[in-house]
Amino acid sequence: MIVTVTMNAAIDRTLTVPSFQVGHRHRASQGLTLAGGKGINVARALKLLNYPVVATGLAGGGTGTRVVEELTAEAILNDFVRIGDESRTSTAVVDPTGNTYTEINEWGPHVEPEELDILLEKLHYLSRGADAVVFAGSLPRGVGAGLYGEAIRDLNRRGVRCVLDSEGEPLRLGVEAEPFLVSPNQQETEALVGQELSDQDEFVMALDTVAELGARNVLVSQETGCYALLREQRRAERLYAAAPRVEPVSVVGAGDVLLAAFLTGRLEGRPSEDALRLAVAAATASTLAVGAGKLDPREAGRLVNHVHIEELEPVHT
Repeated sequence: MIVTVTMNAAIDRTLTVPSFQVGHRHRASQGLTLAGGKGINVARALKLLNYPVVATGLAGGGTGTRVVEELTAEAILNDFVRIGDESRTSTAVVDPTGNTYTEINEWGPHVEPEELDILLEKLHYLSRGADAVVFAGSLPRGVGAGLYGEAIRDLNRRGVRCVLDSEGEPLRLGVEAEPFLVSPNQQETEALVGQELSDQDEFVMALDTVAELGARNVLVSQETGCYALLREQRRAERLYAAAPRVEPVSVVGAGDVLLAAFLTGRLEGRPSEDALRLAVAAATASTLAVGAGKLDPREAGRLVNHVHIEELEPVHT
């Protein structure tokens, strides 16, 4: 079982609007409402990949009730802590003709210290039978930037694998707590290492820098593939997996699917390279569907053999 933690859960509303233009009136051709937040997206992908998962986190007000109801309707096991303030709603506009995606996110609720304590107690309980705990997404107001790092250190002491996908200061402090895996995208990695990444050598140096900060395994996702530093026993492999070319419908949540599929492969005992190949294939398959964390596992299986993996050499400076 994998436990996912979504501190800033949301209701995600995605509208498909062909030929979308700012300042004009439009009629959506399609609408989709899902429970959202990065941890929930990871849980949805794990469910579709047939790996046991329990989603937890914070949910408040009528929107929080809707989040729980949507998860239950998808048959995703969940155990959220109810809080007093209202959970957020996010709205996205997908324009298939222009291949654009516009997202508007609310700040999210303010969390009281006692509500946070209840969540941490629940996490101790849920993690007892877990293969891994995934912390994903932003932190709501009232929660210190060191929360992920503190929780990871605590679970590390209990022998639980921890996975982190966040950004900014919560990511930096979380990486220093030595998680089993971190999975930032290119922009989040650039902010973490303090430089733009444009060529292969820069990506390899970034992988090593993030590993030196504390992460045991590192995935850096981008739209064309994934750079990875993966440890097999005592050896660290640096790899690049090029994604198959497809005509994407929506790239939203592809990084969450990549993380879920990689974790599934590793926990099922697959070699790191095979797990990475599965992850990139699943992430690519998810771009053919509307809705973060959605994918057709059969499509992912078809794409696996089209993922090209290259082993990279360390960069000596």
